[in-house]
Amino acid sequence: MPWSNQSGGGGNNGGPWGNSGGNKGGGGPWGGSGGPQRSGGNGGGKPPDFEEILKRGQDQLKSVLPGDGGGLGFKGILFAILVAVVIWLATGIYRVEPSEVGVELVFGKVVGQTEPGLNYNWPYPVGEVRTPEVLSLRELTVGMEEFVRGSSINQRDVPEESLMLTGDENIVDVDFKVQWRIQNTPTGVQEYLFNIQNPEGTVKAVAESAMREVVGSSRIDAILTENRNPIQLAVQKLMQETLNSYKAGIEITQVQMQKVDPPAQVIEAFRDVQAARADQERIQNEAQAYANKIVPEARGNAARVSEAALAYRDKTIANANGQAQRFIKIYEEYAKSPDVLRQRLYLETMENILSKNPKIIIDGNGQQNGVVPYLPLDQLNKRAGGNN
Repeated sequence: MPWSNQSGGGGNNGGPWGNSGGNKGGGGPWGGSGGPQRSGGNGGGKPPDFEEILKRGQDQLKSVLPGDGGGLGFKGILFAILVAVVIWLATGIYRVEPSEVGVELVFGKVVGQTEPGLNYNWPYPVGEVRTPEVLSLRELTVGMEEFVRGSSINQRDVPEESLMLTGDENIVDVDFKVQWRIQNTPTGVQEYLFNIQNPEGTVKAVAESAMREVVGSSRIDAILTENRNPIQLAVQKLMQETLNSYKAGIEITQVQMQKVDPPAQVIEAFRDVQAARADQERIQNEAQAYANKIVPEARGNAARVSEAALAYRDKTIANANGQAQRFIKIYEEYAKSPDVLRQRLYLETMENILSKNPKIIIDGNGQQNGVVPYLPLDQLNKRAGGNN
């Protein structure tokens, strides 16, 4: 042992100070009974002689250092101190991985930030280096807990995290995941290291609070069906704003809703309600489709009737105008030669009347009392047409 008594005397070592003259219990640099004698001690002893004490201490120190002379022992001390200083300085070399960034501290104050590779900083306790992973993507789950059983990963629901109240006073069970990472900026890394104590716990608490706020302002139908993506974006934005207000140095990259269901106790009844609402929407859609078919047809018929009425009006007006013009023309001709026009009008009128009525022609000069046999060809033609 380095503290063994080099003088070769006695069996008791007495620690680094050796056994002074074989005194019992004589440990420590003071010799004697292990410490300086106080006034009023054994038999009223005298105060300790400090020169004697120093001399004894030097003798004991020389006995454990290399060499016999005082000069060689001093060199040994310097060499040992130098080696210790070199080893201490060498402990300041550190390595930063590709996904990390080094933050150097001297006496607790940030003095710089280093890139991946070998770097140097003052060793402990003067300096300190922290190397957070800024490129790795971290993920946490809210509402369910994953655990390993055997070779498989199982999940367990955590109701105190997942049950939330919607804006229409319904309860919904929401499980979601959040992906986040450290902001890869000098300010972001320092905020992450020194502004928050439990980063993962902080992110989880902020995520649960943000999801409850967004769900509390939404209807359950929108949460369960078509409105998931806007909810996820709203939660991500709210989380980022909250963490920025904390100066946490954390960036939220994605919020993904995993399972969104009513509570297990009412899920069957809720499914019945959802089925009834689906039937309601289906019937409404069918009625709307029928309305979309009938209304255009009715509008088309109304437009057709309106156009026919307008055409009839225009036709009637045109005929009336034509008749009036014809009458004016006839009157002008009648004023020129009334007899001729009167005879003409008579003949045209008779032609028009006789062409529309059946006729019987009687010849007053003939035999058989002036009756001429008549073959009704027009009637025969009508009968022939009816038989066909």
